[in-house]
Amino acid sequence: MKIETGPSTAEHNSVVATAAHEPRAHAVDMPQLGLIAAIGGLSTVFWIVGGMEMIERLAFYGVKAVAALYATETTRNGGLGISANRLGNVFMLWALVQSILPVFIGGLSDRFGYKRTIFISTVIKISSYLMMAWFPSYAGFFCGALMLATGTAIFKPGIQGTLVNATARNNSSMAWGVFYQLVNVGGWVGPLVAAFLRSRLDWHSVFLACSAIISVNFLFLLTYKEPVRIVTTTDDTKESLWRDSIRELRRPEVWVYLLIFSGFWFMFNALFDVLPLHIRDWVDTRQVVTLLFGNNGVENGAVRFLLGVDPTGRFIQPEGMLNLNAGLIMTTCFFFAWLSGKVRATTSMVVGTILASVAMLLSGASVLGVTSVIAIFVFSVGEMLSSPKFSEYIGNLAPPNKTAMYLGFSQIPLAIGWTLEGKLGPLLYDQFSSKERFARELLIEHGRSLGEVARIPEGEAFRQLVSITGQTAEALTESLLRKHAVGHIWWLMGATGIVSAIGIHWYGRRWRAQD
Repeated sequence: MKIETGPSTAEHNSVVATAAHEPRAHAVDMPQLGLIAAIGGLSTVFWIVGGMEMIERLAFYGVKAVAALYATETTRNGGLGISANRLGNVFMLWALVQSILPVFIGGLSDRFGYKRTIFISTVIKISSYLMMAWFPSYAGFFCGALMLATGTAIFKPGIQGTLVNATARNNSSMAWGVFYQLVNVGGWVGPLVAAFLRSRLDWHSVFLACSAIISVNFLFLLTYKEPVRIVTTTDDTKESLWRDSIRELRRPEVWVYLLIFSGFWFMFNALFDVLPLHIRDWVDTRQVVTLLFGNNGVENGAVRFLLGVDPTGRFIQPEGMLNLNAGLIMTTCFFFAWLSGKVRATTSMVVGTILASVAMLLSGASVLGVTSVIAIFVFSVGEMLSSPKFSEYIGNLAPPNKTAMYLGFSQIPLAIGWTLEGKLGPLLYDQFSSKERFARELLIEHGRSLGEVARIPEGEAFRQLVSITGQTAEALTESLLRKHAVGHIWWLMGATGIVSAIGIHWYGRRWRAQD
């Protein structure tokens, strides 16, 4: 579309040409409005896209938060019964498709309109959830995950491009912070819905519910008004999106920034891909329930739902524990957005990355439920100080006519980090931390043959070990913990985060004159 007000075409093209070649990082840290003024200055279209993002995240995390649990759950309990190693193949391609497509689709959103791409993405995402529901097999889950990744990749640039075009520069920190908060409202409710449905009904109902939830975005689209976007009207618009993207990526302050953040995303995504398995296998969540509610557990049904407690009222399910992350962000992100606006962008990202790294180290240091809660709490604070600032920084770095393109670029480090973690995270967990693997080894030590153990369905080995040894599940878990260093994978994730924090600090000093 064309701008209807502002400079003439010749003047506008001159401005764009200049902006496309001069350093722009100096404009990133513009002074921000106060807390109340910043919230009050958010536009109507901001709240509309925030609502759409909230609904999309509710459905997405209703599946993503439990994907590892569903895939590795025994077929007897309605899961797929696959190993964590095989699950890594799904997560790797899921990550690659979802994070690399926006690099190119972002430019299409700029040129053809945000509303159109948001509509198309919603249709694809509905289809993906239905695929998982109607075809409860490894192939069905694999295809559904790739469709979900494609729909999400198309959805993101349009939503985030709208946010940038509808937000003033002196309000950007609050806008991204509140937007991130709305994201986590959906991210908090989605896993709770999944936990309730899969424990009371079945996995099939989880996917159907997510399909219905994402359909609500069609109603939001009826009220959505396309924001004014700067689009050049010269022959430059005919240039290949690929060439245009490559030219922008050659700028050192762009590609170096993106490369450094790859390590952050490698560490970050382990929380969602691997931590649910770690909590299910090793963390004693009864300790948290007893501390809060006593030995009788949780009796109130509403409280059970809100905390993701199992039907017995004595255990917090893995998605319930992980949901502490979204719950904290949902209720406090506006404050940390205001706080991060008081310091340089790179400073906020360094502090946030260090805190997230400390949380990874804590996860590997102890399997106590309280320690896990503290680790998730620390990670959440670190996430609020770093992740929104990353998107804000790259969005403000963009030329005025390439906002969605640059926000698409922000998916490159996610593509590198998440794709590597998507494969290596489950693989490392399967090799060094899997209770299923350790149980199979112990079954062989107790006289079972290799053939007998190989015929045991995936996910059933520990239950059979309990049966033949006569020991309680708790006693066997303690025995395996003494024998194996299950926390090593989290020390690796923490070390990766610390290296990333050092890189971000270096970047801030290298381009300090322009920051």
